[in-house]
Amino acid sequence: MAVNREFAMKPERSGSGHFSERPILVFWETTRSCPLACRHCRAEAMLGRDPGELDTREARAFIDDLVSGFRRPPVLILTGGDPLMRPDLEEIVKYATSRGVSTALSPAVSPALTRERMQGLAAAGARSISISLDGIGETHDGVRGIRGHYAETIAAISMLKELGYRLQVNTTVMRENVFELARVADLLLEIGVGIWEVFFLIEVGRGSVLRSLTPAENEDVAAFLCEASPYFRALRTVEGPFYRRVAAGGRGETGELYRQLVAEFHGGDRVHERPPRGAQTRDGSGVIFVSHLGEIFPSGFLPFKIGQVREAQIGEIYRDHELLRSIRAGKLGGRCGICDFSAICGGSRARAYASSGNPLGEDPACGYQPKLPAMVR
Repeated sequence: MAVNREFAMKPERSGSGHFSERPILVFWETTRSCPLACRHCRAEAMLGRDPGELDTREARAFIDDLVSGFRRPPVLILTGGDPLMRPDLEEIVKYATSRGVSTALSPAVSPALTRERMQGLAAAGARSISISLDGIGETHDGVRGIRGHYAETIAAISMLKELGYRLQVNTTVMRENVFELARVADLLLEIGVGIWEVFFLIEVGRGSVLRSLTPAENEDVAAFLCEASPYFRALRTVEGPFYRRVAAGGRGETGELYRQLVAEFHGGDRVHERPPRGAQTRDGSGVIFVSHLGEIFPSGFLPFKIGQVREAQIGEIYRDHELLRSIRAGKLGGRCGICDFSAICGGSRARAYASSGNPLGEDPACGYQPKLPAMVR
């Protein structure tokens, strides 16, 4: 699952915290069908479509629910699997556009991603798109499981830029590609991609067989991203909220990985003088996820079911569910609960759940040691 957060730049406050009334992004896993078999796939995608997917009529009802359930509808991210495997995708985009719901696409690079199809989706109202690039050459091919997929991805990026899409590239960081991050950053800048979103691996789905980084290595990567960020129009992370801590001045000790990445990064013309803060979203706060079956989760990486769009109003679930209210209120355990950067970071709720079964627990991928409050000392 790729993610497009182009619209997630300005957090809003309401009530006691961020995003208490509405998310800015709703991710809908339109299908689990996908012709690829990526090694880190959250969705464990399959070739055929599930007969239990929301059908076209239910998709329209879901879009209507987004309009009626929030004072302003969130951006709808159409992901998967591969949303291009749905023959009614253009109809869905056109209907959402007619209802005032902005849509963004997150397709796989496959034979279904043709110029004609993407022109049709643009005509239906799609404006933003995200494509995944997980390394250079054979590294990317190895992650995606298809020889030659790297070249196809570069060609797809060029084609989508020509068609006028607002383009974002996503990269999932794992041990298999971490030493290529500087090269990926330089490549994106060279080919004119201004939005880079870096995913920190969560060991769910097929990703459970891959190797995530140590907390010290995550600190190095976050520090490197801070160095690269001023060269991009936007550089954001998914399931790596500790990047915001580092960008805000809470950088820990860095090591050889950081020094190597910085040494290999060439950059170019700066867009910003320092890393932009961006929206302080986290799982269940500012974002929410709907599965192909209509199940509602705090995010696509946090398989803790909180509702079903066929049975309940998504706005009520988002505003009132106890878990989401606790996340937004910062009622967290462990180091995340006492951290002086909790308001801007808060840790990955998905990783906390994957590691301990507690979505309100501490994020084990972060090595930062917060100061203990006076009453605890």
